[in-house]
Amino acid sequence: MGDGRHGRHAVVVGGSLAGLLAAHVLAGYADRVTVVERDRFPDGTTPRPGVPQGRHPHVLLEGGQSALESLLPGFLAELRAAGAPRVGMPSDLVLRQSGRWFRRLPATTYIYTGSRAQLEELVRRRVLANPVISTVEGTDAVGLLGDASRVRGVLLRDRGFGDVRAERRELEADLVVDASGSGTKAPQWLAAIGAEAPREETIDTGLAYASRVYRGRSGVLDGDTAGYYVYPSPDQVHAGGALPLEDGSHLVIVSGLRGDEPPTGDDEFVTYAKRLPHPLLHAWLDEAEPLSPAFGYRRTANVRRRYDLPGRSPAGFLATGDALCTFNPIYGQGMAVAAMSAVALRDALADPRRRTPTTRRVQRALLAASRQAWDISAGADRKMPGALGNALGGGPADRVADWYLRRVQECYPGDPVVGRAFRSVLTLSAPVTALFAPPVARSVLFRPPAPTPTEPPTVPEEPGTRG
Repeated sequence: MGDGRHGRHAVVVGGSLAGLLAAHVLAGYADRVTVVERDRFPDGTTPRPGVPQGRHPHVLLEGGQSALESLLPGFLAELRAAGAPRVGMPSDLVLRQSGRWFRRLPATTYIYTGSRAQLEELVRRRVLANPVISTVEGTDAVGLLGDASRVRGVLLRDRGFGDVRAERRELEADLVVDASGSGTKAPQWLAAIGAEAPREETIDTGLAYASRVYRGRSGVLDGDTAGYYVYPSPDQVHAGGALPLEDGSHLVIVSGLRGDEPPTGDDEFVTYAKRLPHPLLHAWLDEAEPLSPAFGYRRTANVRRRYDLPGRSPAGFLATGDALCTFNPIYGQGMAVAAMSAVALRDALADPRRRTPTTRRVQRALLAASRQAWDISAGADRKMPGALGNALGGGPADRVADWYLRRVQECYPGDPVVGRAFRSVLTLSAPVTALFAPPVARSVLFRPPAPTPTEPPTVPEEPGTRG
């Protein structure tokens, strides 16, 4: 992608979290960084139309927290000062999966559950304060400049004309980063300049969800309980819960699979919560005050674009964020992976072992940053009934790993040792190998699953409680 010297121009297509953080990193290696955004950035924390999941629950996992703090020192303090709820797991939540309530053991990890718009506004404010970075707003990227060997810029078109009559203009660049999200058109753009489109791997369960903001009046979501969540599983396909927002309200989500999508009508939304395996959420909704309409979302397929493979992509072009790897949003990984990918970009460009960081090497580093999240999301979704896609298969080694992971999932709701390890992997703060550490393996292989509550646990367990 060049020799790393200053005096070069980088263009980032997309001003969401992945694009902003990529621009922040590239500002250390270019004289100019231009962020091209199809929307106009809002003042404050208004959700943008270009973030299709913006009105739905978002969590910032621990791996993403570490990455953001590394990129923007002091960011987590800003997030807390803005009121974003910091929720301890499992102590602060009532959780259920595969027919079992989780013990509310002392927290071993924390997530932030504030709105996506709040977090993105804080990142945007920090990143765009850099004079090296400029924005082109209200503008669509509609193609690439260059040829099969090298990308040399982007074609732009102002939005608002309603059709293709708007005049196109060229924006030259030494590097183009596609951070345009899951709806990326980059594969078509590459084909149009004679390059190869990437091979795509997909797994789609047909999961759909709907979300609505409520303010609680009574019930379990008060006092020592910050939220409630039922995770989906092959034997319990309906999921949902309520997570706290920065203003004291809760964002409620319900989900189902293809053919049984949640409705967005007021009464129907509440009624749909009866599909969950316990009446807790439905009873709370009956007493809570709705503060917003319900919004639906159905594009939840896992899609990975293999730009890292030989012969696939020209020099001067990278993909990151959802444009590279899209996960089923129900697992809450997207914001963390966007931040972790920016760290991977930074580290690849700064690698002292190579003076010339090539496009392919940097692209491989970006893919590696998303691999664990992909393995978790795709691994869980390929077991769901009705899953479709070209990445569903697995060999004998996968079957052995699946058996062990099933045992882990049986143990972690009630076992402190297994629970700590599994949560560290799920929150992308530890590698999958943490699940095979000797204390974890002993519990998984040689002990029966620890007992768990038979009813929703309304208070956390005291510190020092043992399984």
